[in-house]
Amino acid sequence: MLVPLRFAFLALLSPLALFAGEPVSLFDGETLAGWQATNEADAHYWSVVDGVITGGDGQQRIPRNTFLRTERPYEDFEFRCLFRLTGDPATGLINSGIQYRSSLHGAHMVGYQADIGNKYWGDIYDEKRRKKALVKGDLSVLPKLLDPFGWNSYIIRCQGNRHQTYINGIKVADYLEEDPSIPSKGYIGIQLHKGGNAKIEISDVTLDEL
Repeated sequence: MLVPLRFAFLALLSPLALFAGEPVSLFDGETLAGWQATNEADAHYWSVVDGVITGGDGQQRIPRNTFLRTERPYEDFEFRCLFRLTGDPATGLINSGIQYRSSLHGAHMVGYQADIGNKYWGDIYDEKRRKKALVKGDLSVLPKLLDPFGWNSYIIRCQGNRHQTYINGIKVADYLEEDPSIPSKGYIGIQLHKGGNAKIEISDVTLDEL
């Protein structure tokens, strides 16, 4: 599988690679140990297929937002992963995202989301809280490197109130949180958005606590 090699190459494109410490893997490549579905009724959407965390199958419609989250929260960190989002847009919205510094409201994750999907690439969205894009992704360069239905990389770096996100080594968002009441610690999760027959795949998941 060539994905890890591509990830190593893409890491070299990012200036953050100069400051990274010793990242810890959040995924053992075989099981969902350390992760859990926020809704037991949706656990069947999440599995490990060919060494990759997989949400949905691209054949069944996703009836509601579903999430897979880490078992412990994180505050200041640099998170990295490879991702691939696939699905026919004719079936409905094909969208996903990486939740971070998020809490739980029932089965729903509430907090920041690094968005994935057409028209939303690179947005930092406030899921179920302020319900809006806090900053839109900068797409001035990204489309030249992005493979919309292939493998791409995400880096999410949070330190204090500053949030920086990179897709394929290109900075797409830089956000300063000015509301001190917003929690600075929370779970990391993977969202699969309701709407279409979507499938999200996540690989090479690492986190470096800062």
